[in-house]
Amino acid sequence: MMIARHRIVSLLRERGQQVRADWVEKELPERVNPAQHVGLLATLRLDPADLADAPSP
Repeated sequence: MMIARHRIVSLLRERGQQVRADWVEKELPERVNPAQHVGLLATLRLDPADLADAPSP
């Protein structure tokens, strides 16, 4: 399961967390592996299950 970085950035911007969104945009890869970034996602209070890309049909 991978997460598109833009989904994380969009959610942070919706929450008004512009500085965090800018940092995520610069520092994380375009496709985020939640297993590698579990600590960061927890710090940002993001649930990987809510952000996971939909499976292709």
